[in-house]
Amino acid sequence: MPGNEVKIRAARPGDLAEMVDMLKLLFTIEEEFRIDYARQERGLSLLLGSPRSVVLAAEADGKVVGMVTGQLVISTSEGAPSLWAEDLVVDPAWRNQGIGRRLMAAVAEWAVKHGATRLQLLVDQSNDTGKAFHQRIGYELTRMTCMRKYPD
Repeated sequence: MPGNEVKIRAARPGDLAEMVDMLKLLFTIEEEFRIDYARQERGLSLLLGSPRSVVLAAEADGKVVGMVTGQLVISTSEGAPSLWAEDLVVDPAWRNQGIGRRLMAAVAEWAVKHGATRLQLLVDQSNDTGKAFHQRIGYELTRMTCMRKYPD
């Protein structure tokens, strides 16, 4: 869609349906997650309502064509807030136009304004395209491995 202006802005509650559709695209790549409309809508609503998080939308022609979320956590190693960026996804028809780069720059700018001294994210091990993208924009692989457990 070259030639159409893409605006990066704070997401709004009215964007929820489009953003859940964006997450469906992402979750087809990331094998760890399953598509569950109600859960994803609830999660996005919680993020929209929290002062320690941000949801950004890339909008073109009145339609959400990309998104990213970010949350602040306190890092003991940094002694300061740290950003957890997640859910970066761009509609396939709009890829390779710098939208993902702009979304990540905007979420980083928000984080720095809120005191973050480190930016971090998780990328599915099988998502070679995602890993390459994040490395191109300055993210480094670490020796840390994510682990999880659901409460009993």
